[in-house]
Amino acid sequence: MQNQNFTTGILVDQTPEEVFNAINNPRGWWSEEIQGSTQKLNDEFSYHYKDVHMSKMKLIEVIPDKKVVWLVTDNYFQFTKDKSEWKGNKIIFEISEKNKKTQLQFTQVGLVPEYECYDICQNGWSNYITNSLRSLITTGKGQPNPKEGGFNEQLLQQHNKK
Repeated sequence: MQNQNFTTGILVDQTPEEVFNAINNPRGWWSEEIQGSTQKLNDEFSYHYKDVHMSKMKLIEVIPDKKVVWLVTDNYFQFTKDKSEWKGNKIIFEISEKNKKTQLQFTQVGLVPEYECYDICQNGWSNYITNSLRSLITTGKGQPNPKEGGFNEQLLQQHNKK
């Protein structure tokens, strides 16, 4: 059976340490609306976008320059009927060296096509990883959601038009 968890990745010239440090700065590539610590094992943080999406994460695995795993301890989407989506999912960032470059493999274990949010979530993560996080790693500046609005708003508007 094919693995249906959502996954994407990037390849950059920067070091594994630079990639690791960028991952651990989600305010710099995901959202400025993150509260709490995002650096070390057992740190917990929360994310929210207006009243549309709120989640709580716990860092359950941190291997410097190699791997970071967030456990979704709580989640809420305003736009899904199934309020359990994402709860218990693991968000995994795996860093490796490939052909003298650094590869980042992103996987959300549990984000599967059967989820109501799958399309909007996979579009969101694809943007955050391949554009915003890549930019933070390569230029020092990502495109996180600002305190209000941003990419999530665009995705939600597209989702609501369907």
